[in-house]
Amino acid sequence: MSTSRVALALLILAPLGGCWPFKGKPKPVVAPALENSPRTIDSLWQAGQGAFNRGRWGEANRIFTRLSTAMPVTDPRLTRMHFYRGEIELALGNELDAVRLFRRVSDETPDDSLAADALQRAGEAYSYLWRRPELDPTYGQTALGVFQEVQARYPGTAAASRAAARIEDLNNRFAFKQYRNALFYYKFKAYDSAILSLRALVAEYPRAEIVPTALETLVQSYQALGYEEDIKETCGYIARFFPAPTGPKRLCPPAADSASAS
Repeated sequence: MSTSRVALALLILAPLGGCWPFKGKPKPVVAPALENSPRTIDSLWQAGQGAFNRGRWGEANRIFTRLSTAMPVTDPRLTRMHFYRGEIELALGNELDAVRLFRRVSDETPDDSLAADALQRAGEAYSYLWRRPELDPTYGQTALGVFQEVQARYPGTAAASRAAARIEDLNNRFAFKQYRNALFYYKFKAYDSAILSLRALVAEYPRAEIVPTALETLVQSYQALGYEEDIKETCGYIARFFPAPTGPKRLCPPAADSASAS
């Protein structure tokens, strides 16, 4: 009886062999590939530009990030997209990411119409990282170098004009930082150290806004030490380059003024 039952079971199971649930490996489910057709790319581009123009930085960034892998390298809009992404990162406070994208435009496509603007914006991004003159000026110095690069590579452009204005602003900030250092020495009556710092400031940043104030402190330092010849020399410089009746000239002896004028 037992043998018959075994045989009967085998006969029942035999037709089901091909349907055994654990036979072989299951086939993986493959997600459909992302469509990168020209129509899809154009649609994403329009959506990204619209979000960018409305200041919706997060939305624009997501769309442009997707486009960065969808667009073919021959697409003429690719450079503009990198520029847009740089502006977005700058608006979001990600200055170093912005620099990377702006420099990509200026370095990879140096003849593009956006290259000069992109390089100038890279300098702006670095300058934003040096917001307070009393802090480490490394980023400010880097920004200065980038603005000078704009002037050298793209002379006569609007970007070069903007770079010149930013260089003037940075030099004012560098000079102010150095004046604060000199003022520290002056307040503690370390006049010789103050004099060295002030003279260096005037020599390096002669057109900085702080120079008249620095010259006033310089004359006061010489007066504190009784350096008459240095007072006369500095007052002669003041009479030549700062002839206005107000400002540091008021500290100079009348004799020094008249001698300088003659």
